Amino acid sequence: MSLAAAAAASGFIVFLLSVQVIQGQNGWGVTYTSTKICAVKGSTVEIHCRYTYPSRIYGRQITVEKTFWFTKMYQYRPLDLTTDPQYSGRVQYDCDKIRNNCTLRITDLRESDSAEYKFRFTTNQLTGYTGSPGVTLSVTGLQVSRSNNGLDCQISCVPDRPSFIWYKNGQKIQTEASSYYYLSNYNQEDSYSCAVKGYEDFPSPPTCADGQTCNRVTYTDRNICAFKGSSVDISCTYSIYKNHVESKFWFSPERKDQWQNPSQPADLSKDSQFAGRVQVIDTEGGHSTLRITDLRESDSAEYHFKFTTPSFEWRSSLPGTTLTVTALQVQVTRITVGQFVTLAELKCHSSCSPAGRLSYIWFNNKVKIRGEYRSSYKARFGLSDISCAIRGHEEFPSTSVYAPKLPSVSVSPSAEIVEGSSVTLTCSSDANPAAKYTWYKKTINPRPLSEGPQLVFSSIQSSDSGQYYCTAENELGRRTSNDFTMNVKYTPRVPSVSVSPSGKIMEGSSVTLTCSSDANPAAKYTWYMENQKVLQGSDGVYQFMSISSEDRGKYYCTSENQHGRINSSSIFIDVQYAPKLPSVSVSPSAEIVEGSSVTLTCSSDANPAANYTWYKEDEDSPKASGQIFTITDVRAEHSGNYYCEAKNSRGRHNSTFNPIIVSRSMKSVAAGSITAIFLAIIFVLAFLFIRRKRSWKQTPEPRQRPDDNAQANMGAVYDIPPAPRQTTPSEQQDDLCYASVSFSKNQEDPLYSNVRLNQPNRHREEEEDEDDVEYSVVNFKSAGAATESIQEEPAEDSSVLYSTVLKKPRV
Repeated sequence: MSLAAAAAASGFIVFLLSVQVIQGQNGWGVTYTSTKICAVKGSTVEIHCRYTYPSRIYGRQITVEKTFWFTKMYQYRPLDLTTDPQYSGRVQYDCDKIRNNCTLRITDLRESDSAEYKFRFTTNQLTGYTGSPGVTLSVTGLQVSRSNNGLDCQISCVPDRPSFIWYKNGQKIQTEASSYYYLSNYNQEDSYSCAVKGYEDFPSPPTCADGQTCNRVTYTDRNICAFKGSSVDISCTYSIYKNHVESKFWFSPERKDQWQNPSQPADLSKDSQFAGRVQVIDTEGGHSTLRITDLRESDSAEYHFKFTTPSFEWRSSLPGTTLTVTALQVQVTRITVGQFVTLAELKCHSSCSPAGRLSYIWFNNKVKIRGEYRSSYKARFGLSDISCAIRGHEEFPSTSVYAPKLPSVSVSPSAEIVEGSSVTLTCSSDANPAAKYTWYKKTINPRPLSEGPQLVFSSIQSSDSGQYYCTAENELGRRTSNDFTMNVKYTPRVPSVSVSPSGKIMEGSSVTLTCSSDANPAAKYTWYMENQKVLQGSDGVYQFMSISSEDRGKYYCTSENQHGRINSSSIFIDVQYAPKLPSVSVSPSAEIVEGSSVTLTCSSDANPAANYTWYKEDEDSPKASGQIFTITDVRAEHSGNYYCEAKNSRGRHNSTFNPIIVSRSMKSVAAGSITAIFLAIIFVLAFLFIRRKRSWKQTPEPRQRPDDNAQANMGAVYDIPPAPRQTTPSEQQDDLCYASVSFSKNQEDPLYSNVRLNQPNRHREEEEDEDDVEYSVVNFKSAGAATESIQEEPAEDSSVLYSTVLKKPRV
């Protein structure tokens, strides 16, 4: 056996000759990597080639339209291997029109596959070229034959220095041996097999050591492919040497993890996975068949047959029958996308297909399409649903191929979406082939956000709110989901505060404060003035229909929803108004004495602050400006009514009259009074002196002095004793005059002065007439009194100074 055969057994490319062969002329040609290949039965082989062609013919551009391999001619034309029933499901092309190469892959090789394989390509100019001669493939198997005292492992392709494995009664006995096995102990019951090391899956059939009857098991099929849902029969023949069978059953080594004792296989008919689906059919002549119904893809495995006799047990190192359960598939081989419809070329395919020429059934939306029995079909896709089945096995159709259905969008978590949380959007669509997904956010010019079925927000933000949609696309079409609205809830942002009107605010005008905040759900607002709640509502508007000066102050609002609360910054509402009635204060508030100073202060509530002007009643020109008006060195002419005017840009207002009364000072009054008294005394003394001088010229008469008690009672301070005189009979009492002068300084220190004139013509004192006496009382008040008062009874005032003046006798 050659190394090429060993490589083929493992599914690799096998080269017997590495010489490149080029056929062609005028730029046309095909190059094969090898011209001869030998491969082992049941293995996989690959045949490679590269082709060339001219770029133009008669000035026309040349392009390749079709490439294929063939071994036979059909109606004088090459028969594409993919349409040859003998190779159904076992042939695959891997061609690259850019690099101009193509590979033929044949699986599950059979001896009937031995042939010459050629490559052909056609162009758009109705021309083509075939690479001839092609590549000769030889498919062979291993055989064990008797040779003298041993066994020989024979193969038509022998590699250099091969290594073999030998099996006895199905059990591996020797590795890395030669192709010859020496029989040391001859036993007629034993059977032997061989395989190339590394490719144990392709051993020779068991052979009796003596060429006669022996214990052995031979499987009818090394590989079986069946459709999902169908039934399959796995068969073998077995022979027993002069014994009877004690037990026999089918098992799968791949399910040994479910055996109670891994070293002892378990009967497949007792496996719960196959309950009701497995049947063993034994016939005469040593035939056993394992039938499995309602096949599942999980049934794909290798199956073995085992029997025992009283002195023998068939082992299981040799490979059994490999079952592959598959479903038919519709493959898209070519597609043309139009504006409203997609045209696709389809092929009904399975990874393994039964041998023989097959015909197919095609379905559109589960309805059979009549007249279509080939493995390929051209279909128009919109809402179409295309599937296929092997004719006669319509109950086991392929899965359908179709453009994506309308995608649906789901969100996780499904509860309320809160800012900062993790959110996942999932797009799903029923499509075959499987759809590819793309996410978009709905904008004027949407751009892809991400690819894949999921759009993940690890920490979602309010800016992520909006409408999202996804597209699902496969080779057959593209669909767009409905819009999904992402509504992200979040705490209120810092509120903004506005004032309307935005200019100066006049008292009595209408003013509106508006609080607004970005929040989801919508926020509720509360207005505060100097930390005192004044309004709560959902619109955030606080309105003054007629604002007043009392409304002046700092305002702020709060924005709140179930996710949080936040305050705005403060604003100051400055209400402007005309001055209120001014108030005037006078300092000092007691009597204002001449020569002192007085301060008048005017104040008025006004915004903006008022300017002040001072006026005196009945005078047009202002006396002063400013809030404070001070008069220094007050005089009598400063007396009068004063008022102030408060004025700002909004208006003016006058205060009420404030009288200023100026009194003379105590020293001035006292000095004036004393001066007047002295002048009066001097005048009286002069008068008395003159009278007395006259009286001296007359006869003097004795004169009695006035009652000393009267003088004592009067408490005179100044007593001017009269000159001695005599009292005449004609002297009358009513000639006596009293002049009383009173100086009052805080009603203390009374001064009295009695002046009495001698009347020489008076003779009797008792004849004096009291009605002729006159009293004059003058009161001087140091508190600024400007008037004199005459009193009838001066004795009641201790501050009165009395002066008695004697009148001239009446004639």
